[in-house]
Amino acid sequence: MNCPVCNSNNTKVVDSRLSGEGFSIRRRRHCQKCKFRFSTIEEMEILDLIVIKRDGHRENYNRDKLIKGIVKSLEKRAYLEDDFQKLIREIERDLQKKGGNEITSKQLGEIVIKRLKSFDQVAYIRYASVYHSFKDVKTFQKELNRLLKQKNNKK
Repeated sequence: MNCPVCNSNNTKVVDSRLSGEGFSIRRRRHCQKCKFRFSTIEEMEILDLIVIKRDGHRENYNRDKLIKGIVKSLEKRAYLEDDFQKLIREIERDLQKKGGNEITSKQLGEIVIKRLKSFDQVAYIRYASVYHSFKDVKTFQKELNRLLKQKNNKK
């Protein structure tokens, strides 16, 4: 790891701690050249996962694309960054539990919807409306009614 100040690659790890429910490691580093101290975070990365799109073409799993879609659904909603990172980790954990090296975009979308539903219901509705291609207001209302019914049954 290069030092962010002097760009030396002569850095030493002085402390490591688990973070993010054990799915990332925070490392405290010390530059041997300029003595600057800095931290890095090492996170799990999903490799070799292919997403099969609705039209049949395949593309590599892209974490940034996943985050972008979820952030869009959470636009102007209040949430903590730590909670958001936990949501992303849970989604990726669900992806890994599926096993294999391929997943359909439909399966991926269902995992996201399931997790968003308990994270933020407005974001869930927004994401579901795009994902399920709600055709009209009736379809939108039907999903809202189902969500409200589930919420009332939990009380």
